[in-house]
Amino acid sequence: MNQPHRYPATGNRQKSRQTYFNILTQHVGIVAAIVVIVLAALIISSVATKSENTGGRTALPPSTDLETVVTNANVPEYLIRYQGFTVSFNPDTHQPNWVAWELLGSETDGENAREQSGGFATDPNVPGCARSADYTRSGYDRGHMAPAGDMKWSESTMNQSFLMTNICPQAGELNRGAWKKLEEKCRQKAVADSAVIIVCGPVFAPGKTPETIGDTKIKVPDSFFKVILSPYADPPTAIGFIMPNGNVPGGMQTHAVSVDDVEALTGYDFFSALPDNIETELEASCDFNRWSRIRHGKH
Repeated sequence: MNQPHRYPATGNRQKSRQTYFNILTQHVGIVAAIVVIVLAALIISSVATKSENTGGRTALPPSTDLETVVTNANVPEYLIRYQGFTVSFNPDTHQPNWVAWELLGSETDGENAREQSGGFATDPNVPGCARSADYTRSGYDRGHMAPAGDMKWSESTMNQSFLMTNICPQAGELNRGAWKKLEEKCRQKAVADSAVIIVCGPVFAPGKTPETIGDTKIKVPDSFFKVILSPYADPPTAIGFIMPNGNVPGGMQTHAVSVDDVEALTGYDFFSALPDNIETELEASCDFNRWSRIRHGKH
């Protein structure tokens, strides 16, 4: 594996433990916050991470632990840590294997609109990175994995979301339809549940020669996956989605699956920082109606 390259974090991303506790108490109340913090302490213990003590309260686990994905060993990977998200880039397909990020409820609003970004651009530090021109007249959208709408909290994260390492060929029916609605639902969940951890990426049908676009020969995915974890909700929840790269009959609900189903399809391991018993329970469940309910305030 190539060594990852990193972009410097700014003060916007240095979220304090006190901020996390304030978010929790605002949305789920003192009692529920204590329950969630106890769960967080178990997570920290399970990954042998030293706990800190902040004013008598156990610190929550670093979000980077929950964002960690174990990639299929047979998949080429170049790991990139941007300011607001992490990319596992595949130089053979010229797009990400997966993109992972944490979204706080407080980050769903911001002054940095996508219209103010520098536009789509190649990351010159990444071998095999596509060019924006590869998509011109291809019939496919430049589909964000980490959406610009999740990056409004910082000008630099907004610009980085337009790097081609974060982009996949998506059919317009998907990109501007069910996928967009799922992105909007994730932002609503981030507000309601204090924070969500999201991982998404393309899926290629085994044994099939994919279509390619542009001079770079970007491979066109057959479908896309997304998994969402609400670790600080009461109780924590997780769900997955697998959507075809085209029309999505029945919308989000019809294509909701368990995280286990996504892991079986991709060969990736998500949310492995969770204690095994909690990970097993969360990743086996798929209750779309319960997940899609938005309840603000105390749960």
